[in-house]
Amino acid sequence: MTAAFTHPERLLRSFGIETPQDIDLEAIAWELGAKVRIGSLRTCEARIVGRNGRAIITVDAAKPPRRRRFSIAHELGHWQRHRGRCLICRPQDIGSQKQRGTTDPERIADEYASDLILPRYLIEPLVKDVSRLTIGSLTAIADEFQASRTATLMKVVASGQFPILMVCTTRTGRKYFKASPSVPTRWFPRSDVSPDSLAFEMLYGDKSESTVPRPVKATAWFDRDAGGFSVLEQSFRVADTEVMSIITLNDKKMLSD
Repeated sequence: MTAAFTHPERLLRSFGIETPQDIDLEAIAWELGAKVRIGSLRTCEARIVGRNGRAIITVDAAKPPRRRRFSIAHELGHWQRHRGRCLICRPQDIGSQKQRGTTDPERIADEYASDLILPRYLIEPLVKDVSRLTIGSLTAIADEFQASRTATLMKVVASGQFPILMVCTTRTGRKYFKASPSVPTRWFPRSDVSPDSLAFEMLYGDKSESTVPRPVKATAWFDRDAGGFSVLEQSFRVADTEVMSIITLNDKKMLSD
């Protein structure tokens, strides 16, 4: 059964948006009563000030264009969901993957932004046309939507098109992960970073990101019932000290409950 459209997806459809290139966030903001300004911010990454149905969204000019784009969508989420509340959005609040409750306003604004920039009704047809997920194909989809590879990957994982996990690691270990619906819950990524993984080579050496999936022992990523299996890994840098890995379960035995 197809999931119901979210509020931002219904909004985009009401504007007749049919391609990723049609998603003009500043124009959408204007239609919603908010004017976008790019300026210098010292204490936060973005903010919205509104009154009587009109608002001004200010985003930090020092941030990269795609980060500013997500920040605009994030503030629109606040405008639509938290109007009347005073909220200041720091860099660690926007797009953060830390554990937060379902009623946390920053999580709600992030989810709103994700659906506004990467609506399922536009991204899922593109994902279905991809026969094999690689960093190259992921980057191509991200470029279509002018979104980050991480935000795009989250949508790809959620689509269930591929039996994959996305695992973010730092030198201190696993930061967070998300798994495709087709991946059995027993495949829970290990908390440390294995020397047998490509992610380890990138975090502790000068290894560049992989261009194609590379076979590795499943024990490099799972420490339970993984002996004798292999998986495919490809990784890319999110930051100097942070790596995102795409783990594909290509053995049908790993996918059986």
